[in-house]
Amino acid sequence: MNRFFSFLVFLVLFSSCASKLGKTLKSTDSDYKLKVAENYFAQKKYNNAQVLFEDLFPVFKGTAKFEDLYYKYAYTSYYLNDYANAENLFKTFVETFPTSSKAEEADYMRAYCFYKQSPKPELDQTNTTKAMGQLQAFINNHPQSPKVAEATAIIDQMRAKLQIKDFKSAELYYNLGYYKAAGIAFNGLIENYPDSNQGDEYKLMVIKSYYLYANNSVEEKQPERFDKVVTECTDFRDRFPDSKLLETVEYYKTESLNKIKSKNEQTKKAA
Repeated sequence: MNRFFSFLVFLVLFSSCASKLGKTLKSTDSDYKLKVAENYFAQKKYNNAQVLFEDLFPVFKGTAKFEDLYYKYAYTSYYLNDYANAENLFKTFVETFPTSSKAEEADYMRAYCFYKQSPKPELDQTNTTKAMGQLQAFINNHPQSPKVAEATAIIDQMRAKLQIKDFKSAELYYNLGYYKAAGIAFNGLIENYPDSNQGDEYKLMVIKSYYLYANNSVEEKQPERFDKVVTECTDFRDRFPDSKLLETVEYYKTESLNKIKSKNEQTKKAA
């Protein structure tokens, strides 16, 4: 009974709101419509506000009131989680009102909308890359903005997400036994994220990948490929002289040198 009563109350309120919106849309008093739209916006009834703002576009376009109307209209899409449309609206706001006091904010919000569309690391990261580019452009264009610190922090967060995605890709190559591709991918992580605190871990994965690649190669290719492992081990020591992984690296270096020595001795005997 309580659920049924609650449902009836909801229906009455919904019908009342819908009726008010419908009556407002039919009104020929544009200023009244705008006032109702702004009240809806203030009350966070963004769907209703959006409908009225959109209806008022042809009436107020070119007038002093259009800038604020468009600004709030863009935010209705943002608050309704329609980030793709909101991004386009904020972009158009900046282009239409470049001297507006709200232009800097809209420029930031455009970039922020790309950030809001950034998915989990394992999914396509096009919007993540766009967010980073747009936020960096914002920083370059508004170096004194109070939003610079936040924009920089988001860029770092997005960069970490890209790093996770690249790591997962490299790890997948390794787990599937595509060791050469894994070695290249882990090397790419080191080059693309030189400030990562996981650099020595990535480099060890490069070594392990090339070691397994050499070990699974045809005999005549093994000495050359184990030599590549030795080179990577030497490079590891140069890059990460204080790493806790040095002992493991030395193991792979020793094993590779022994493999090379063994193959060379076999070749001499065969000759």
